[in-house]
Amino acid sequence: MEYTISGEIAQRARLQFAPGETAWLSKGSLMAYSPGIAWRPRVPGGLGGAVRRSLAGEGIALTYIEAEGEHQFALVASNAPGHIAEWDLADGPVVATRGSFLAAWGDEIDITLIIARRAGAAVFGGAGLFLQRISGRGSVLIHGSGDFERRQLAQNEQLIVSTGNLAAFSDSVDYDIQTVGSLGRAFFGGEGIFMTRLSGPGVVLLQSLKRGAATAAATNSG
Repeated sequence: MEYTISGEIAQRARLQFAPGETAWLSKGSLMAYSPGIAWRPRVPGGLGGAVRRSLAGEGIALTYIEAEGEHQFALVASNAPGHIAEWDLADGPVVATRGSFLAAWGDEIDITLIIARRAGAAVFGGAGLFLQRISGRGSVLIHGSGDFERRQLAQNEQLIVSTGNLAAFSDSVDYDIQTVGSLGRAFFGGEGIFMTRLSGPGVVLLQSLKRGAATAAATNSG
């Protein structure tokens, strides 16, 4: 699979298919496609996956596309302003927060919803109880609101992230929460009571705008 990413404020990706190649897309991300592309809703993980996805609010089905001829393409985009980054699954599985998964392709691609490992993080961490884990051999496109900041965490290195600014991270990264400290910080600091604490090793993708903020800004300006 070949792909190109274009655009500045709201990026899009063009996926170029060889005959028989397939890809998973997030719900509603298929922008346009050539006549030789066939697509259908499909639930990764079967019935169990459908139940977990409905509970997570991610939509029961993803869009599954396949090229039925040569020189076929599809344009994919998020429904919010922001940028797109590739995640090479050769570096390990990626865990995407809600709204960050855009597309995936390759061999033995497995897309599952997992529960945050720690109860506190699941309830108060901002990324939600359910996260999407993508593994296999291939590539994943991650959408981030605003711009990306990529951080490589060493073993036991920690990073404190404001709620909503976490887009995706390596499956090897531990995800937890911590309080902001004093009540003054909690009520007047604008960051809420909890922050997200990430512990390495692994890669972390941050988004400069909190999820949903970019959409609200674009709506208000229009």
